[in-house]
Amino acid sequence: MKRVLLLGASGNIAPHITEGLERYFELTLADVKPHPDGRPIRTVDITDYGQVLEAARGMDAIMNFTVNRPHPVLSFHVSTLGAWHVMRAAAELGIRRVLHTGPELIIGGYNHDFDIDDVPQAPGTGYYGITKHLSMEICKVYARCYDIPTICYQFNGLRGKLDAPVAKQDFPAFTIVWEDLIEACRIAIEIESVPDNFQAFNLHSHLSQGKYSVEKARRMLGYVPKEDVELFYRRA
Repeated sequence: MKRVLLLGASGNIAPHITEGLERYFELTLADVKPHPDGRPIRTVDITDYGQVLEAARGMDAIMNFTVNRPHPVLSFHVSTLGAWHVMRAAAELGIRRVLHTGPELIIGGYNHDFDIDDVPQAPGTGYYGITKHLSMEICKVYARCYDIPTICYQFNGLRGKLDAPVAKQDFPAFTIVWEDLIEACRIAIEIESVPDNFQAFNLHSHLSQGKYSVEKARRMLGYVPKEDVELFYRRA
């Protein structure tokens, strides 16, 4: 089993996918705060390069789920400098697999379009979006210069699998269910290579909405949502 450092393990996303990922990888959970389920956590501050470097020693891959949105200083240090620390550590230690994550950065620029696939990023002027866009650029440069196959997944909402019809709601754009994200993470760590050593993918579970395509992820990664989520939104 590959040894994987999971940064941001106590955040809003990772606790929901940890159990599923443990079927495939030997995980080291890392964060600056305790795990909500009481799991053992290695204290790692992603804003401190030395801590990231030491945590990454002996790892085969790194998953970065860290995030800070509202703080005017920490959001840059976590999202942007944190991504630099991850990629710098991977380059120094010879780690050849990184999974980076972030918000979708295209809805604002393509809100009235359909069949949107691999289009240019449109981060806008929001501070959080800019910090994440910069993080992707850093990952891209390091991935290509140091031969580190790196995948970036971008989404908007996350939730559990639906088990009953949904009434009085539309399809939430760019929402991915936990089961699909687990499978996508497995693919990202196990895949041998991606073109140019860096690729960003729109990732969600709501294909039938017809706005934001996951065709690139299907073509390059073999990613296919496990269920037809549309069925839960159909009117009787």
